[in-house]
Amino acid sequence: KRKRDEENLVEKNISSIGNKVRRNQAWVKLKREKKKEKRKRQDDRRKEREQLGDEAPPKLVPKTLDSMREYDETTVGETGDNIDEEVEADINNDEFSDYFNKTYVPKILITSCDNPHSRTIAFMKELSRIVPNSEPRWRNNASIKKMIKDGISKGFTDVVIINEDNRRPNGLVLSHLPDGPTAQFRLSNVKVTKDLRKDFHKITAHRPEVILNNFTTRLGQGVARMLACLFNTDPQFDGKRVVTFHNQRDYIFFRHHKYDIKSTEKVRLHELGPRFTLKLRSLQKGTFDSKQGDYEWIISDKRHDMETSRKKFFL
Repeated sequence: KRKRDEENLVEKNISSIGNKVRRNQAWVKLKREKKKEKRKRQDDRRKEREQLGDEAPPKLVPKTLDSMREYDETTVGETGDNIDEEVEADINNDEFSDYFNKTYVPKILITSCDNPHSRTIAFMKELSRIVPNSEPRWRNNASIKKMIKDGISKGFTDVVIINEDNRRPNGLVLSHLPDGPTAQFRLSNVKVTKDLRKDFHKITAHRPEVILNNFTTRLGQGVARMLACLFNTDPQFDGKRVVTFHNQRDYIFFRHHKYDIKSTEKVRLHELGPRFTLKLRSLQKGTFDSKQGDYEWIISDKRHDMETSRKKFFL
């Protein structure tokens, strides 16, 4: 406590320095000293572990929002056998069961808002390269309901719609055909291969492997299964392509890599692009219906009405 008081006094004295250059120099010096002390504490703990061996105290675990996450009653796989059986029965009879039973091959329609700009068009092209058996089409001022109706008649299994604002893609609507559900995501941090300085010609036509990571709740499982339905159930491993949907604090990060196996213990990853982030806004039963749709889950306009705690996550 005395040491903390001394540090607070030093910082207070620094803020009282009138000269900007001298104040900055004193602040840099203080940060350097703190960093040196922190490294010394780490070295001392490491030496202590080496000396004590198995009797050494456990490593300090940093407190993060992920490690302090509040338990969700819909978490899958961490409760009793009865609830696990219920979840398994729900999964076996949901809208995606036919896909996982391999009764059909996915066929994806990719489109955008009316009069899309260059960034949205580039992003559509990137998605069509990644998702096998996908077909990009212009919107042609058609409503979403009409597009879904035409998609069902032409044998499409999913519809992906990219929305934009200020000439940048900012939203994604994913509807599973023919009976839904429909998910609306906020789309952010979109970077195509050109932004990442990658060559899109390296994206081969092989069917990729799909990794769905950290979807722990029942809602998260449903969203993950919905995203998986965009890709073929039989990946071509010789293509060495893998797409990843990683959920962290309800943000879904997308990455696309090609891996190169160097040895039994070493694998090298090459990012191909694009990359983007999704945030679930709503999940609706059935196909898209903004007026009379039945929502399974929807986020409130006022964010803090739902986020009662920073440690509460839904996916």
